[in-house]
Amino acid sequence: MSRIFIAAAHKSSGKTVISTGLTAALTARGLTVQTFKKGPDYIDPMWLAKAAQGNCYNLDFNTMGHDELLRLYSSKSSELNLIEANKGLFDGVDLEGCDSNAAMAKLLKAPVILVIDTVGMTRGIAPLLTGYQSFDPDVNIAGVILNKVGGPRHEAKLRAAVEKFTDIPVIGAVRRDKALEIGERHLGLTTPVESNAALGKIAEIIAASIDLDHLIEIANSAPEITVETLAPITRKPDIRIGIPRDTAFGFYYPDDLQAMENSGAKLVFFDTLNDPKLPDVDGLFIGGGFPETQMVALAENISMRASIRHAIKSGMPAYAECGGLMYLCQTLEWQGKRFDMVGAVDGDAVMQARPQGRGYARLKGDFEFPAHEFHYARIDNLPDDTEYAYEILRGHGLDGKNDGVIINNLIAGFCHLRNSEQNPWAERFVDFVRAKKMPR
Repeated sequence: MSRIFIAAAHKSSGKTVISTGLTAALTARGLTVQTFKKGPDYIDPMWLAKAAQGNCYNLDFNTMGHDELLRLYSSKSSELNLIEANKGLFDGVDLEGCDSNAAMAKLLKAPVILVIDTVGMTRGIAPLLTGYQSFDPDVNIAGVILNKVGGPRHEAKLRAAVEKFTDIPVIGAVRRDKALEIGERHLGLTTPVESNAALGKIAEIIAASIDLDHLIEIANSAPEITVETLAPITRKPDIRIGIPRDTAFGFYYPDDLQAMENSGAKLVFFDTLNDPKLPDVDGLFIGGGFPETQMVALAENISMRASIRHAIKSGMPAYAECGGLMYLCQTLEWQGKRFDMVGAVDGDAVMQARPQGRGYARLKGDFEFPAHEFHYARIDNLPDDTEYAYEILRGHGLDGKNDGVIINNLIAGFCHLRNSEQNPWAERFVDFVRAKKMPR
C-alpha cells in the first residue's frame, strides 16, 4: 500500500490546496488515488474527493481505536493513498501527542511530507525542520514542499538552507499564485460547488512545481502493514431514507452512509432548494452544511418546507445535525436578516459572530460516546419543557448542558456523530426507522 502523509507546521499552511492539487495531478497521470483526512472534517474531504473522483475517508482518534482505524484505512486503500493532516504535525488535544498527526503517521507507517508556509522565512526553515525531526525521531519526515514562495531568489535561499543544514529532500517549491486560492469563510474553506477555484489549474500548477516522481518514490518506500479486514454484513434494502445533498446540506461521512446501506437502507438524495417536496421515504437524515448562505432559497421553497414539517409532525423517524437542526427551526437569522424555515422545532436559529461550540464533544444518552461540533449558531426560544436526547459531558451542544431536541420521532442537535464501534449510530438509526416504518 503505497502511501504519503501530507502535514504542516501549523494550520493554514496551504496543505489542503497542495493535497488536492497532488491528488488531481496524480490522478491525471492515471494513478488511482485514495484520499483520507485526519480528524473530524467535512470540507477538506470534499476537495480531496473531487480531485480523486471518489470518496475521502476520515481517520479520527476521537471516535475510533487503533485497530478500527487500521481496518478502515486498509479496507479503502488503493494504488496510492494520500492522507492529509489537520493543523500541525504535532498538534492534538493530548499533551503527550497520542491523538496528533504524528501519531497517525506512525500508526499508518506513512512517510511524512511537510508543507512549509515560507512567507517571511529563509534560513529559519532549517532549525524548524531539524527541530521537527528531533522532537520525535520515530516520525519519518521524508520530504518538504516549500509553499507560498516569493520568487526564484527566495526559493534559492530556502533550498540552500534546507540542503546545508538538514538531510530532508526538497521535493517541490510552489510559488504564490491567486489560482491556488480556494477561499475561506466562517466554517473554513468554501466547498467545491461554491468556489471559483479551478481544480484543473491547481493540478497543473502543482504538477509543474513538485517532483511527482520523487513523491511517488517516497510513497512506495512505505513499509507494508498487515491488517485483518472484516467483510461488512449487508442486508437487502427494505426501507428508504431521504438525505438532502445540495449547496445547503452536504456534511456526511461516506462510511456512515455506507453503514446505513449495509444495514438495509436505500438512500434517496434530494434537493431542499429545488425539489417540490420530500421524496417517498420512511425516514429522514439532514446533515450539516450552510443553510445560512442559502436561507433565501430555502425559505422560498415553501412546498418542501411544508412537506418536511408534515412528515416530522406525523411521526416520521428523523435525525438532524447542526445545519439540519437550523433548517428545522421556526426561523433562521443571519447578518440582520431573518427567514422562515421548516418549523418542526419550536426554536429560532441565530447565527453569531463567534463560534458557539467548537471541537470534540462527549455526550451521554443510553451510554457515553464521543462526537464533535463546530457551529456559530445558537437556538433561541426553545420551550421550557423541551426534551433532550443527550447530556453534554464535554462541549456546548445546545446550551452547554444538553443536545438533541426530541420531537415525536425526531432528534436534532448541534453535535455531529460518527458511526463507529463505540457508537454505531447509523445502524441503530436504520433499525429505528425500520421499527417505525409506516404502511404505504
